Amino acid sequence: MAISIVITLCCLAFLAGFVDAIVGGGGLIQTPAALVLLSPYSVATVIGSMKIPSFTGTFFATIQYLKKVKLQWQFVIVMMLIAGVSAFAGSQLLTKIHNSFMKPVLLVVLIIVAIYSYTKKNFGQTKSKKLSVSKQWFFAVLISSVIGFYDGFIGPGAGSFFILAFITLTGIDFLYASAQAKLLNLATNGGSIILFVLKGTILWQIAVPMAFSNALGAMIGAKVAIKKGNNFIRIIFLIVVSATLLRFAYDVFKGR
Repeated sequence: MAISIVITLCCLAFLAGFVDAIVGGGGLIQTPAALVLLSPYSVATVIGSMKIPSFTGTFFATIQYLKKVKLQWQFVIVMMLIAGVSAFAGSQLLTKIHNSFMKPVLLVVLIIVAIYSYTKKNFGQTKSKKLSVSKQWFFAVLISSVIGFYDGFIGPGAGSFFILAFITLTGIDFLYASAQAKLLNLATNGGSIILFVLKGTILWQIAVPMAFSNALGAMIGAKVAIKKGNNFIRIIFLIVVSATLLRFAYDVFKGR
């Protein structure tokens, strides 16, 4: 593998880690680039390899968030288990079928997300809902299973989807939602990695250096997010969602 490809992907992994630590969606930076630069390999192999840097970046970002944010661990642990199993199932499906039919659906979803986030100025700024315990459990299972499966199956944007779901359905703020999303992303990446390791499809020669780069970006990004607070995270969220929308629109209209 050409050293120029490795260096390029490591630079993109650093940027992906930085963005992902703040608001999720880092996979939208490194995964499309990897699919182009590593085109001789199958989609499943490339996406599986990208799970390694995603996992390391998420791990170090999570450590930073847990220093500042107190979570309800009884919900988080259950969500992580469900998300991990769902991601394993999604990755299993990825190795068997093509996933391009999902892109038009995701395009519509992202347009709605962008409009809602932009027009609702207080979106994710404060905790706005007090849910009953039963509703908390219902949304915990729903979010972790659906988005967990998506993360294993397609992947890019899952962090942003986790944050959006937590804010919209449970009413928590961006910082709290980001912390929970990091832990669930850790679980989904772990579930997918187990599947791809068992199948022997990970390109370790590119996954390992990208993992170090992603982790460095994640540590810096998490510190910036915690220091700047909810309004800063909301702005980055809008940028990432808009970029995601454009990326999916390009793929849909180009028929990829």
